[in-house]
Amino acid sequence: MKFGPVPIGEAEGAILAHSVSLNGKRMRKGVVLTAPDIAALSAAGVQQVTVARLDPGDIHEDAAAGALATALVPDPASAGLRLSQPFTGRVNITADGPGVVVMDKDRLVALNGVDPMITLATVPPYQQMAEGGMVGTVKIISYGVARADLDRACDLGAGALRLARPVCRTASLIITDIPGGPGDKGREAIEARVTMLGMTLAECRQVPHREAALAEAIAAAKGDLLMVLTGSATSDAYDVAPQALRRAGGKVERFGMPVDPGNLLFLGTLGERPFIGLPGCARSPALNGADWVLSRVACGLPVSGDDIAAMGVGGLLKEIPTRPMPRAGRKGARGSSPG
Repeated sequence: MKFGPVPIGEAEGAILAHSVSLNGKRMRKGVVLTAPDIAALSAAGVQQVTVARLDPGDIHEDAAAGALATALVPDPASAGLRLSQPFTGRVNITADGPGVVVMDKDRLVALNGVDPMITLATVPPYQQMAEGGMVGTVKIISYGVARADLDRACDLGAGALRLARPVCRTASLIITDIPGGPGDKGREAIEARVTMLGMTLAECRQVPHREAALAEAIAAAKGDLLMVLTGSATSDAYDVAPQALRRAGGKVERFGMPVDPGNLLFLGTLGERPFIGLPGCARSPALNGADWVLSRVACGLPVSGDDIAAMGVGGLLKEIPTRPMPRAGRKGARGSSPG
């Protein structure tokens, strides 16, 4: 692509690179200058304009943006995504419903390394989305790019972006109670999380914070996804709630996570159904580690011990006012709080 100032008489067929004021109106950048445009500019006394002129092997910004977006999401309906029409070298990629963004990060990084003029910006991997939320935006920075570079970017990004939609339709929440404890505080915040993922909180039971009572409630729960919020913080892999899950016939797969707030989460299964032992911080609507796990689990994405370990990088979340013991506490205080 050739770019630069040219005499007005040589600008026909080129792309106007900078907007021009013309008799109180604005001739916007990006237009392909026609003979009437040239005549109007000349009549207004404009002698020179800055233009871009595509070489034979170049692709216009809109066509390039559309091609790259289509390569990334070749079947928007099955990928759970929507593509906007190209405009000013841009295509926006939005979520077609609630879900979690899944991507091939390495290939997308390589895509962005092909040509600085060919760009894709996305939300982080596994970001939870609501319908209409912006997942990514393709932007061709210049007015055109070389076809060979665009083809390479399209190959690298082919099918590398999708939205995992919720596979769990219902959730069960069991809350344990202790004398003087929080009671059912947190139910609304947890139900809001479930609703945001397109699920229904089918039942919420409150039982004493005792292993036998909790095991009975777990075994009787009907939801596709099971959650327990304990009145007393779960502080060990063999505390009341993990043991109750085992007693009900389930398995504990991971206790603890390197995300703060959210350290005291545990993850397991009851038969084929996923089970989440929620940390106390889940009573607050503020972002915590449980959100990251819940969204993936609800969307049928596996969450391994390695996955949870990887959450520690970037897992120091914003301090919240409801924490009973702030991280920077008094001298001699423990550095972490329940949840």
